[in-house]
Amino acid sequence: MIGLIVNPIAGMGGKVALKGTDGVVEEAIRRGAKPVSPDLVRLFLRELSHYPESDSILFLTGPGPLGEDYLREFGFRFEVLPLRKIHYRRVLDVYIPDTSAKDTRELAREMLGRTKLIVFAGGDGTAKDVVSIVDRKVPILGIPTGVKMYSGVFAISPEKAAEVLVRFLRGEAKLEEREVRDIDEDSFRRDEIRARTYGKALVPVFENLVQGSKESVKAEEGEDLEALADAIAEEIIESDGIYFLGSGSTLKMIKDRLGIDGTLLGVDVVEVRNGKVKLLVKDATERDLLRFADRKPKIVVTVVGGANFLFGRGNQQFSPAVLRGIPKENLIVVATPSKVRNGYIRIYTGDREVDDKFRGYIRVRVSPWIEKLVRVV
Repeated sequence: MIGLIVNPIAGMGGKVALKGTDGVVEEAIRRGAKPVSPDLVRLFLRELSHYPESDSILFLTGPGPLGEDYLREFGFRFEVLPLRKIHYRRVLDVYIPDTSAKDTRELAREMLGRTKLIVFAGGDGTAKDVVSIVDRKVPILGIPTGVKMYSGVFAISPEKAAEVLVRFLRGEAKLEEREVRDIDEDSFRRDEIRARTYGKALVPVFENLVQGSKESVKAEEGEDLEALADAIAEEIIESDGIYFLGSGSTLKMIKDRLGIDGTLLGVDVVEVRNGKVKLLVKDATERDLLRFADRKPKIVVTVVGGANFLFGRGNQQFSPAVLRGIPKENLIVVATPSKVRNGYIRIYTGDREVDDKFRGYIRVRVSPWIEKLVRVV
């Protein structure tokens, strides 16, 4: 029996620059957010249904939007655990279930001893809730539907989560201990990073289908990174136009050198004219970026260390709608050598056509003088 726990509101804060959804779902909706987790769970189940092993899987899940609804939709066999009745409430024109972290923990507790693997849909907060109950007693696997997803327990996409599950059932996936990490979202929204490890989990791993944990910049690369930030800032100042500047410490160095009050953990929009830099939008949402998408903007981003993601982890403001009209050559990628040492970068926006546009090889600036060709997968 396989456990399935769905956090149906996970990820809603991503496109609207809230860096997470914990405690701010109403604000996310007011900014225009819609639920994203249900559709990503459907991608997982649709992919899983293509494997012959799907006929033999019996799921243990929660009621309604906690898992039951999606399994019923795709015709999977399942048993629903007894839990409180889930109610819906309306915020503006969006109906959302009144689910909570307590529901996740209660379902995980009930699944102990009854499942050989617990698959959950959410982000780092959901991973933290699951591991707080199961520890290393039962393997877990995350379907990435949240905003941050810096823990090493997530498949690289919902579709690949289905493949990892099948490999696990075939006995082809090995179990590894992986860290579950989370960032305090209130501090995160104030551009402060307060991260901690909440435990370790057993995770089924097959080839490169499960991401690693987010890594920090190595100390010995600090000086090189500062020199790289200087070089990129100088090049931006010398080339007029609109720039979307991504998130992270590497980009914050560049923003500081441009002389703008940019965010550490958000996306900022700047305009360069005749060597002068003007901050147009600080901490931009997807909607903000779309206002400038037809002005041939350049996007400056870095790679999430460990997870190896360019888009799809912590920067969902760069949505398919934003990226669709931006050519690959308008992408400026900067990273320390350690972040691209594996020779590849991942991208997952949820839109296959957009993802395919950026796949292939891309130039990554790893020093003021050196570019490295890295494969985007």
